[in-house]
Amino acid sequence: MKPDSAAIQQRYNRLAPYFEGLEAVMEGLIFKRWRKKCWAEVQGHHILEVGVGTGKNFDYYPADARITAIDFSQEMLKQATAKQSRKNIAVDLHLINVHSLPFADNSFDTVIATFVFCSVPLPVKGLKELYRVCRPNGQVILLEHVLSSNRCLAWLMNCINPAVVALVGANINRNTLKNVQACPFSSVHVDERSGDIIKLIVAKK
Repeated sequence: MKPDSAAIQQRYNRLAPYFEGLEAVMEGLIFKRWRKKCWAEVQGHHILEVGVGTGKNFDYYPADARITAIDFSQEMLKQATAKQSRKNIAVDLHLINVHSLPFADNSFDTVIATFVFCSVPLPVKGLKELYRVCRPNGQVILLEHVLSSNRCLAWLMNCINPAVVALVGANINRNTLKNVQACPFSSVHVDERSGDIIKLIVAKK
């Protein structure tokens, strides 16, 4: 499938009002505990969250941090803004595409994204932007679902991926770890608790 930011944006705009309901079961059973583990890795004061979506990570924000959060879907950002108001969350929300971040080099202590790079049309370009805006000795933290290492399951995931992308805009067969390793990070660590499909990746600049 040809990468098309506009098409992916339209799919997420369409799903935004129903997004939390659609993922409620998986969120409760699996994603919630992984989000908590992911945010436990955050270091520093100035944090960038990429792909804030409907604000599912708001409950895990460090109380003393300065947080900027972005998304490329206007409707998802509207959901996040409403939740921010209800919960009185201290965060600066912006409509921004990760392919071209309007931040200076070396701006953030930690850059974090949860289940985002399955939907970024040009993932390596986006990851290089995360590397650029992360300060020296800072970190990029990713929580992602990736292509299985099991050959049979990987074959199935590749087969159904076009249908999943058409429906919701997310790829289920990304090699995100390899994409991170293709960037010039000084180290890339995968949490030992990670499974075959869900990976918690911490990359140091």
